[in-house]
Amino acid sequence: MKYYEFIDREPPIDRVVVIEGTERALADAALERLIDRLLEPQLRDLNLTRFQADAIGEVTEVREALQAMPFLAERRVVVVADAQTLRAPAREALGAVARDVPAGNTLVVTDLVKPLGRSPVPLGRIVGRDALRIDTTVEKAPQARARFVEETLQRLGVTADKRAVDELARSDTELTAVRNDLEKLALTHKKITLKELTSEALSVEDPKLYEYATATVEGQVRRALALAHEWFANDPRGAGMKLLWNLAIECRYVWALTRGLNEFPERIAWKARTLGPLARRIGERRARRAYEKAVLAMESIVTGATGSDPDDVRALVDRITVEFSALTR
Repeated sequence: MKYYEFIDREPPIDRVVVIEGTERALADAALERLIDRLLEPQLRDLNLTRFQADAIGEVTEVREALQAMPFLAERRVVVVADAQTLRAPAREALGAVARDVPAGNTLVVTDLVKPLGRSPVPLGRIVGRDALRIDTTVEKAPQARARFVEETLQRLGVTADKRAVDELARSDTELTAVRNDLEKLALTHKKITLKELTSEALSVEDPKLYEYATATVEGQVRRALALAHEWFANDPRGAGMKLLWNLAIECRYVWALTRGLNEFPERIAWKARTLGPLARRIGERRARRAYEKAVLAMESIVTGATGSDPDDVRALVDRITVEFSALTR
């Protein structure tokens, strides 16, 4: 079922829940809602166990946690986060554990892959009918996106005009990015207009930003620098964050491809074919390092470590662009 169906209908929760799809913001919210429904806060220290998938040595750790008896509670809850990072054998092993959860306990797995995807095979499909599957995907779902925007605005205590909400509802930008933009705008605006959204938000993007990121990753350093300089000429103070944000997203896509994952929105799904060969040349370790470096570069702008002068930010972007363009050589 879709995320908002889960929220509105509150279906029974049995032994296994798989939170899948592509929106981490909704996946995190679904996980917290599940824990709220399953365990009172005072019971969680002794009855809630969390695992990060890439830190699990053997899935026997998860099995052992599930076999333990609840302590002064009706059930024990075990969470495995980010199962999408697991290789196929480990996914199958985790699926076998999920099919053998003892009555009274609950396993919750976040597996951020498309529920109808083929590679990797969604864990919900591996587990089968025993799992309650919550799909966080909101591609081509403007009503769900608009609801997320309205809920975020309400939480922040601000409003937005209808055109701004509609713009975010029509886009296919990750909801995490939408939330981050709204949180930033809420610091200085009690009512967010379309003009403020388009001028200050990273989630409302220009195609040239995608072109810059792709050119950088493909090693077209001259074109990438030309596009970056064009952005700085038009938006000296905002260009750095927008360029690096898109570069970080592109690097994350490449990193996902090196692990056999496809995280592209449907609108740019074709890029999986063009970036696939690049991902193989770059490799998982370098792709991850590039993504992390792009994120750190953004943080240095936000914290002021780069400097307040737009020329300092431009120099940072130039340096990152040249460095990243060498990844595929």
